[in-house]
Amino acid sequence: MDRTAQFLKEAGTYYLATTEGDQPRVRPFGTVNIFEGKLYIQTGKVKDVSKQIHANPKVEICAFKDGEWLRLAGELAEDDRIEAKQSMLEAYPALQSMYSAEDGNTEVFYFKNATATFSSFTKAPEVVSF
Repeated sequence: MDRTAQFLKEAGTYYLATTEGDQPRVRPFGTVNIFEGKLYIQTGKVKDVSKQIHANPKVEICAFKDGEWLRLAGELAEDDRIEAKQSMLEAYPALQSMYSAEDGNTEVFYFKNATATFSSFTKAPEVVSF
């Protein structure tokens, strides 16, 4: 899990895929944090992506850096605790101008049943589950 988080942080931007009915939806994200041994991402409850995750928590992330890419598939589970939200906001101080742990909008999710696949054109894929 640490390697996955580090890859996503170094990539800077990753792309989160959800579904809306039978339509795939993909958008750029940039938050990733490890809190209490789980990999978290963050969004706002008012966003369509939040509604899509709640309707179908199975998601996939793709990121690319230095000729390698990561695909992370799994289920997202909401963590509504203030401590989890605060940890994310402390990891990303720039978010504090838009979100707060108690604003009713900030939402953090952690991955469960996750499979990370690290790939490149020059070596065999590596698969890690957590």
